[in-house]
Amino acid sequence: MIILMKLGATDAEIQAVADAIRQRGVDPLILPGEDRAAIGIPAALTNDQKMDLEAELGAMSQVSKVTQTSRPYKLASREFHPDDTIVQVGPVTIGAGHFVVMGGPCSIESFDQFDEAARVVKEAGATILRGGAFKPRTSPYAFQGLAEDGLKILKDVGSAYGLVTVTEVMSPDMVSLVSRFADILQIGARSMQNFPLLIEAGKSMKPVFLKRGPSASIDEFLLAAEYVLSQGNPNVMLCERGVMPLDRGYTRNTLDISAVPVLKEHSHLPVIVDPSHGTGVARYVLPMARAALVAGADGVMVEMHPNPKKALSDGSQALTPDQFKSLMQNLQSLQTITTRASG
Repeated sequence: MIILMKLGATDAEIQAVADAIRQRGVDPLILPGEDRAAIGIPAALTNDQKMDLEAELGAMSQVSKVTQTSRPYKLASREFHPDDTIVQVGPVTIGAGHFVVMGGPCSIESFDQFDEAARVVKEAGATILRGGAFKPRTSPYAFQGLAEDGLKILKDVGSAYGLVTVTEVMSPDMVSLVSRFADILQIGARSMQNFPLLIEAGKSMKPVFLKRGPSASIDEFLLAAEYVLSQGNPNVMLCERGVMPLDRGYTRNTLDISAVPVLKEHSHLPVIVDPSHGTGVARYVLPMARAALVAGADGVMVEMHPNPKKALSDGSQALTPDQFKSLMQNLQSLQTITTRASG
């Protein structure tokens, strides 16, 4: 349920409505807006409770309208939060027209490898450095990452180049550790519905980069975001990284570009696209990154390795340094064109 206040409603009038809601045993969420404030009720109510509360609040002089939300997610809904969410991570602004590029290798393999990757990311003009310290792999015999040593490399290299860092956290008990080293906590596709992990990530108040599961619907994806938001953490970014493919053998996943405008329509959260995991093929990354920008994404996450042929994980989808620099130039030119067209 959303209560839309009248134009010019004072803070005291807004609090009076909030107090009326609290007297019903429900915690309201005050949502400031550019023109007018709104108050959301994220809790589930029975039909009788909804009718009673709607009648009471609708009779208050400072209330313009009381409406029911139409989606199972509340805090992630644009109905609750009409304005785009902007996530500020250090000097980097994400969302509402601020297109960002996250670049780096799938795995942190050594200090020298990651330092070289960071240099390329910085010189190319990207602002966020990605790298996995813990790598969930299909095979238990595959490279699993450098763990805490990898986190230390992430922090040291990111600081040296002035880059914001993002890395995956895999379990609730690891949130505290990863939070000490990384600027952004990534929830991987396999962990999208690890609800204890989502709750702990939310409690950390660190920015959370949430990837869509390979078979998750839009509603399931946004409900996963709801878990983080429900802990009072507003800094959530959504990542479309591909769904289960119909034509196996051509691409790793099917990159759902249509999810970008759908998510932007129904949610206020920034939307990032991962064309590397979305295709699994390096030569398809650039066209899909361009498609993401044109579709209205707030950024892309791209895998780049100093030497993809020697990568310990996902080498087939990683760009070379020269390819990454070319991608950055491409996206910068395309962004100029789309900005002019929209203007």
